[in-house]
Amino acid sequence: MKSTKTVARCPWPTFDDPLYLAYHDEEWGVPVRDDRTIYEFLVLETFQAGLSWRTVLHKRAAFRRAFAAFKPKYVSRFGARDVTRLLNDAGIIRNRRKILAAINNANRFLDVQKDFGTFADYMWSWVGHQTLMHRFRGVKDYPPFIDEAVAWAKDLKARGFSFLGPTVVYAHMQAVGMVNDHIVSCFRYRLLAARSAGRKGGARRNGGVGGRGARRTSS
Repeated sequence: MKSTKTVARCPWPTFDDPLYLAYHDEEWGVPVRDDRTIYEFLVLETFQAGLSWRTVLHKRAAFRRAFAAFKPKYVSRFGARDVTRLLNDAGIIRNRRKILAAINNANRFLDVQKDFGTFADYMWSWVGHQTLMHRFRGVKDYPPFIDEAVAWAKDLKARGFSFLGPTVVYAHMQAVGMVNDHIVSCFRYRLLAARSAGRKGGARRNGGVGGRGARRTSS
């Protein structure tokens, strides 16, 4: 993790938080192709809906303990006793609908694995198996979602997933590197762009994208 005073970063207002800073510098936007980690981000993004990502990030370790290390095969077997246990776990966000969504989505996740071999292969197909390279210059450039997120969210809903609308799906895409949404002046943008070019080459875009409005990435 680099010093906050020596490098240009995305204009997030939470860099007084070492955990959040490390997340930006080491995780956000790094392409993920490991199914367990993908499911982890789907769970965390589901619980973040309507809340602060900072809150979720600080509860991440508790979520990991509560949700069987984010192993979808185990979470898919959670029953009524597990739901009660989770509702009594002060370390996580105790929202019944989100808990049930995480369990349901674990089952649907396994269904996708059966159909595609890996969830990662299915997931990355929505961006042509390469990172979309946006060229945002400030927070106001971020849309609430992009066309790819809308299309993927529609397919997820058809497959029975819940709590994964376009805005949540786009946040997931940002987290797992399906898009490079660091602003162009951020040191991470250049590093991740180089990594994508070294793989197969990212799909480059200008500043405009398919979504509408502005979206906070730092909440």
